[in-house]
Amino acid sequence: MAGPVTKSMAGGSKNELRMPKANFSPQARFDQELRTTYNALGAEQEGLRFETFAKAMTGYLNLREAGKLSENKQLLTVIDFDLPSTEKRLWVLDLANKEILFHTLVAHGHNSGENEATNFSNTDQSNMSSLGFYATGSEYEGKHGHSLRLQGLDEGYNTNAASRSVVMHGADYVSEDFIKQNGRLGRSLGCPALPMDQYAQIIDAVNGGTCLFLNKSDAGYSSQYLNEQVAIAALVPTAANHVS
Repeated sequence: MAGPVTKSMAGGSKNELRMPKANFSPQARFDQELRTTYNALGAEQEGLRFETFAKAMTGYLNLREAGKLSENKQLLTVIDFDLPSTEKRLWVLDLANKEILFHTLVAHGHNSGENEATNFSNTDQSNMSSLGFYATGSEYEGKHGHSLRLQGLDEGYNTNAASRSVVMHGADYVSEDFIKQNGRLGRSLGCPALPMDQYAQIIDAVNGGTCLFLNKSDAGYSSQYLNEQVAIAALVPTAANHVS
């Protein structure tokens, strides 16, 4: 028995001993880059799902390529409305230094839902949140105090943000104490309202042309900025000529 087995191994095809080839396709390299960044940020430990992160990054790269974002700040703010208001569902990601600057509570619009946001609108006086990608604008002092203008970039989903006065501001109904008393956060008229003890620092960090993404799965949302081919070419430059 020993002789034939040894002979079979020695005389077998060399292909039997070859290791599988690594996948170096542009798509595989893109996925690997996203996963590496996600891990370096420690995003999973902070509750940011990879699927949401990947969607936000795809849009961020598209917007950067389209010249819609500042070249001076590599910041990406993600709000995940798949999570209820009682959970911290806003993250400010520093992509240059691979760190999470903020992870905190954020309110949704009054007519978007109670604890969970389920309805969204781009219509004036809807008092709902608007999904999609935004570019942050300038800071100003308004009826909510120190605030940050937002420019909606997704046609049909959030492009009326400015005319609706949808801005980033602080609110006393965005707190753990409010949750304890009411079982959920308070709600805005459509603005991503922030905790009073953090809003000023967040606004100062993300102002001036950084990316904001409001996510909700299975809400009928689509975007021209979720073009993965553009994102691949941006993140893996040598792949530009190979992406069809």
